[in-house]
Amino acid sequence: MDIRPARTVAELQAAEGLFDGPARLDWSERFLSAPGHLMLIAYVDDIPAGMVSGVEMSHPDKGTEMCLYELSVDEGYRRRGIGRALTAALVEEAKARGCYGMWVGVDTDNEAALATYASAGSRDEGVFAMRGWPLSG
Repeated sequence: MDIRPARTVAELQAAEGLFDGPARLDWSERFLSAPGHLMLIAYVDDIPAGMVSGVEMSHPDKGTEMCLYELSVDEGYRRRGIGRALTAALVEEAKARGCYGMWVGVDTDNEAALATYASAGSRDEGVFAMRGWPLSG
């Protein structure tokens, strides 16, 4: 397995089977050009097997932290440690970027995600409520 950052739209499009939908050109370009956005792709025999995306967030009184935005491993490659390796690689990237911490929001009944994050060293920081504002459609 080889984990490397996505740097081109072509890499994102080649990995779109790991996403919830197609990698749109305009959104891919915006993602890649935005400071603090990062996607790491795990390749097995040059085939995209998994991905993790992270977004740096900064605040004047806290510094910068990394949000693990999304983690996905292709069904045929699950239970091989790819999710754990991607999460650990994002932790290392966050450290290299000077982030003071990293966090992820995960559904409390998503046992696979909870186990993956725990195996990569996360701690349970308690239950919280999430609210959203749909701004389109």
